Amino acid sequence: MRKTLLVMLCTAGIHLTAQAGEFGTAEEAKAMLEKAVAAVETDKASALEKFTKGEDGFKDRDLYPYCGGPDGNFTAHPTLTGQSLKDLKDKAGKPLGEEIYTTAEAGKISEVAYMWPRPGADTPVEKVTFVTKADDQVCVVGYYK
Repeated sequence: MRKTLLVMLCTAGIHLTAQAGEFGTAEEAKAMLEKAVAAVETDKASALEKFTKGEDGFKDRDLYPYCGGPDGNFTAHPTLTGQSLKDLKDKAGKPLGEEIYTTAEAGKISEVAYMWPRPGADTPVEKVTFVTKADDQVCVVGYYK
């Protein structure tokens, strides 16, 4: 009985550890944005391509950078490149894209909160994006709270 309980607890502990790492954290999102900024400043075209393809560590679970150019359109995103970032609204109708553009400042990482469903889900939950400006790009990495 004791041995079975210990095995069950260990199994549960392992499961809980795996569950906790299923989604990216605030710290990981911020670190990815800092890495993305360095990549844009080194070679913008190459960086935007890597962000879109999720290459070189720019895709980790639910974390990925995306950027918008001076015209307000996505310049890097896994599925929305070329579409309007500036006109993007969250699932509650909040003008998310406008707030991202208004908030972004070179040399400063700020936060924008909004409602968005987790990957594979329909119900919106709070998501926070870290936002900054690199070169002429507004770049973002978000995490779910």
